[in-house]
Amino acid sequence: MTLFRNIEVKGFTFFLAAICVIAVIMGFGVGTVTGIFTAILCGIFCAAFFVFTKKRYKDIAFLSEQIDIVLHGKDTFDINICNEGELSILQSEIYKMTVRLREQSDLLKREKVYLSDSMANIAHQLRTPLTSINMIVSFLGQPNLEPQQYTELMYELQSLLSRIDWLITTLLKISKIDAGTVVLQRELVSVENLLQKAAEPFLIPLELRNIELKTKGDEAAHFTGDLQWTSEAVGNIIKNCMEHCEGGGLIEIEYAENALFTEIIIKDNGDGIDMEDLPHVFERFYQGKNAKDTSFGVGLALCRMILSLQNATIKAANNAPSGACFTMKFYHQVV
Repeated sequence: MTLFRNIEVKGFTFFLAAICVIAVIMGFGVGTVTGIFTAILCGIFCAAFFVFTKKRYKDIAFLSEQIDIVLHGKDTFDINICNEGELSILQSEIYKMTVRLREQSDLLKREKVYLSDSMANIAHQLRTPLTSINMIVSFLGQPNLEPQQYTELMYELQSLLSRIDWLITTLLKISKIDAGTVVLQRELVSVENLLQKAAEPFLIPLELRNIELKTKGDEAAHFTGDLQWTSEAVGNIIKNCMEHCEGGGLIEIEYAENALFTEIIIKDNGDGIDMEDLPHVFERFYQGKNAKDTSFGVGLALCRMILSLQNATIKAANNAPSGACFTMKFYHQVV
């Protein structure tokens, strides 16, 4: 029998047989009737033991088969075979283990697809400006190039190189956050100082584009967070608004603080956000219908990641009568 291949069952069988033989001998020593009764009782006990043991090991073998099926890639399995008891506990633990393994497998598959898509998006984002750079370099190598054309080509070349540099820098920051290696400071940040720091790199581009930047709010407003990383997030919002504003446009920043949170609202009077794009504007590499040629679809994604690490939220909406509106809320800690 297959059952007797188990060393524990074989050993216990010999031990049980020895006890039964001794009991029967002692029973016949007392009397014939007692000996027969003892022999029948031992036979019933042994039969019951083998029936239940066989059933138990059959259930264990079935569990092993189901685990093997799961390990070989089957998505569904059935282990609802056990009643209350040790096997039921084992069944429950195996079920939790297989569910966890399936979740991890699904997560790895999604991460693999996501990584593949991300690499394709990065390659696409880099290919476009690199193609333009190659064309400009070829033009610069032409003889008898007029000074004005040379200046325009050099300006365009510098602009494309700046775009590539910004993309790579942003992607590296996103990768650091994804890897969990970013340690944000927990310090008191003045909103006024934050906005000055975030807007500083864009003052000249805003002036060249004839776009006005207005800020108003409570000078005492503050929150607890990281000044450097938060200015990066706010700067990406300002950059997005600037790229969607026409000449003579306006970007307004309002901020205030209450007992629950510190709020920063950034609005522009540009072309706004298409309703179909609103749920996706913070997704990585997403480019909406009104996206500019200079858009990579990573700035707003980085912004949300930075804010999420600081117990803060950001919401995008359309600003009446035109333009986009971004609302950031930095929640105070509850003691």
